[in-house]
Amino acid sequence: MADDEAKKAKQAEIDRKRAEVRKRMEEASKAKKAKKGFMTPDRKKKLRLLLRKKAAEELKKEQERKAAERRRIIEERCGTPKDLDDANEAVLKKLINDYHQRIVKLEKLKIDLEFDTDRREYEISDLNSQVNDLRGKFVKPTLKKVSKYENKFAKLQKKAAEFNFRNQLKVVKKKEFTLEEEDKEPKKSEKAEWQKK
Repeated sequence: MADDEAKKAKQAEIDRKRAEVRKRMEEASKAKKAKKGFMTPDRKKKLRLLLRKKAAEELKKEQERKAAERRRIIEERCGTPKDLDDANEAVLKKLINDYHQRIVKLEKLKIDLEFDTDRREYEISDLNSQVNDLRGKFVKPTLKKVSKYENKFAKLQKKAAEFNFRNQLKVVKKKEFTLEEEDKEPKKSEKAEWQKK
């Protein structure tokens, strides 16, 4: 009986462990299914729409902020418009002088800024060239495209000029090949045809 009880206890222990393993496996599979099914196509679509709306709102807010900043800067730089309808000549002259002084001041500021940027660009390019010199990396100039055949054609033309056929022909002094007109040399006493009339 002790053996039967031991066998039963052992069998009960094995069954309990199997049930425990089965339970863990079922829980794991349920967790996987729950994780898998969380983002359904409808939820994905809603999420995309919400993200698009949020991005559109952010973009709109950013544009409004930039427009407000632009208006503020324009008002700051240009000032409020002056009432010129009721102004007399002295007020207009004063206003023109104020605007002229402001333009001169802004032009000076612009020239100073341009000079500073030019100087900084020069310094940057100088430092870049020094760095390249230290590294050993040099800017390779772009080479002009030269035709391979130009030199060959020039050489051939030069050879053709040197190779003059007339110089290499033998001189023939037979009269049978000369033209008749060459044989008749005009006499000095005879007049040319155009002079005869």
